[in-house]
Amino acid sequence: MPWQAELPFFSVKPPAADETPRTIALGDRIVPYVLRRARRRTIGLSIDHRGLRVGAPSRASLREVESLILRHGEWVVQKLDEWRSRRRPEPLAIVDGVRLPLLGSPLEVRLAVGANRAVWSAQPALTLCLRDPADAARVLEKTLRERARELFLERLRHYAAQLGVALPPLALSAARTRWGSCSLKSGIRLNWRLIHFPLHVIDYVVAHELAHLREMNHSPRFWSIVGQLYPDYKAVRDELKTLAAQCPQF
Repeated sequence: MPWQAELPFFSVKPPAADETPRTIALGDRIVPYVLRRARRRTIGLSIDHRGLRVGAPSRASLREVESLILRHGEWVVQKLDEWRSRRRPEPLAIVDGVRLPLLGSPLEVRLAVGANRAVWSAQPALTLCLRDPADAARVLEKTLRERARELFLERLRHYAAQLGVALPPLALSAARTRWGSCSLKSGIRLNWRLIHFPLHVIDYVVAHELAHLREMNHSPRFWSIVGQLYPDYKAVRDELKTLAAQCPQF
């Protein structure tokens, strides 16, 4: 039975009578999916925020359906992980005493009255002096961006020296689904929210983007360069996918 890749669905529709929830084992994962039988000629797989959905002709057997899913199991797992990483947690209210991660460790944020500025202390803790409590999120982001730029430049210098390249220009981004990018023209962009993650995760992203100065692709040669800069990159790459789903938003 031929298969057909489909674009993800973006609108939530009420369950149809011919939709059946099922599960299938893909490697060591049990993956739920919804099987929808309809008047169609091919079996199609689609993945969106609801998970895996399979459209199949009424005459297709379950064996044919699951055989196709198994053949494309690696693709299914990869796309499910990508969707999981896009899910954004509920916005974090920046109130007195709130905690959020800084370099993987809890950071307590205190609010005080004063000119809009931030004061770091050793715990670590951060006091935001505010004219208006409504400015808390804006002042916090500005403060964390400054800390991120300082640290990212330090790590770029470290790994650029290892790679034997000049320090590229750095810009901070707030992209929803990308942690970094590299351009031979404009340099490297790193997502400022990486500052929430442990240093070894930041180092992996920095090494990854710097490696693109040698190879602007994801070929075996590219990953070899990443491995020279950061040998344990495979484990950290998987860790980053998990952390992405937990990254605070405010």
